Amino acid sequence: MKKIMFITIALLGIGSMGYSQTLDDYFKIAAENNPGLQAKYKTFKAFLEKVPQVGSLPDPNLSFGYFISPIETRVGPQRARFSLTQMFPWFGTLKSRKNAAAFMAEAKYQDFLDARNKLFYQVSAAYYALFELNRWIKIEKENIQILESYKTIAAKNFENGKGAMVDVLRVDIMLKDAVTNLNILKTKKKPLETRFNKLLNRAENDSITVLDTLELMALPDDYRKDSLLASNPLIDELELKIKASETDEQIAVKQRFPTIGVGLDYVIVGKRSDMTLSDNGKDVFMPMVSVSLPIFGSKYTAAQKEARLMQETFKLQKEDLTNQLTSSYNMIWFEIQKQQDLVELYNQQILESEQSLNLLFTAYGNSGKDFEEVLRMQQQLLKYQKMKASAVVEFQTALAELDYITAKTK
Repeated sequence: MKKIMFITIALLGIGSMGYSQTLDDYFKIAAENNPGLQAKYKTFKAFLEKVPQVGSLPDPNLSFGYFISPIETRVGPQRARFSLTQMFPWFGTLKSRKNAAAFMAEAKYQDFLDARNKLFYQVSAAYYALFELNRWIKIEKENIQILESYKTIAAKNFENGKGAMVDVLRVDIMLKDAVTNLNILKTKKKPLETRFNKLLNRAENDSITVLDTLELMALPDDYRKDSLLASNPLIDELELKIKASETDEQIAVKQRFPTIGVGLDYVIVGKRSDMTLSDNGKDVFMPMVSVSLPIFGSKYTAAQKEARLMQETFKLQKEDLTNQLTSSYNMIWFEIQKQQDLVELYNQQILESEQSLNLLFTAYGNSGKDFEEVLRMQQQLLKYQKMKASAVVEFQTALAELDYITAKTK
């Protein structure tokens, strides 16, 4: 591995504002405004509200009965009855339900974090595409200016009898190609800007500041590989789902035990008029205890099996995701190294092409010959400049994707 170095590529040669700061500003706007991300956050908040729901006791049951034909007792006729009952699940059931709901809520939060990181990657990729387009437009404009100067020189050489008319025609053909390419590039800008603005949930015509320099940095071996599996929200989400399923299994076991009810009956008793009693007309209070009988155990057995199967499902998903992340890391890391090598190659090719072009142009100025070679070298230089810009963008896009799968915090 090449030793770590820092290469500043001044693609347009101007701009003093920090690149990462501007992109970070767009990350913040996207995080605050993107509707898909906000939906993920609302889902997490909704799951949080389930915790107090499942952790609360069932509502008490209040009933009232009126005796149309009063039941006569020693102390008087029973007129009406009020009954209040509160059911209590088996010990620990409510706590287990709260834990399961809390695990699922936290899993949804991890899903939100992954969506946020993915959004940052999408914003980065859209930003880099605009950067590449702007660079290509700049290169094409410079190419048109150079070709126009070549056309002027070729025409003067022809007038002076030092060159051929075919040289003027060759430049004119290349100029038409260049102008067409420039128009196509300008047409492409609108959809790219729309895509970027919509990621930020802004109007499609909102202005976008794309800075003029990118910093390409060689990275150490196994860059962020230790974070690949240690802090990935998708893996954390599956681990939390496994814990929630384990808790669901515990709940299914507890449901095999009876539910205990505690209640109170209050009976309104009328007074007897035919005799005098010490407790004449005294209302009746009757404490009650009830117990559910969970005798149909097949549904609880099925609930336990369901919880175990979900645990196995999430564990297999986690293993599959781990394999995918490892594979993706290696492919992205290869892409980063490849683009880094290509940038170095194109730097050398551009330098040598410029030197060759200067030599060919000087020779043409002296003899008026080999103008076709001058044009060919100019197009070769144009090709390397565009390829370099694309390689820089591919490097940055791949690095952004690597940051996404390793859950780098922006």
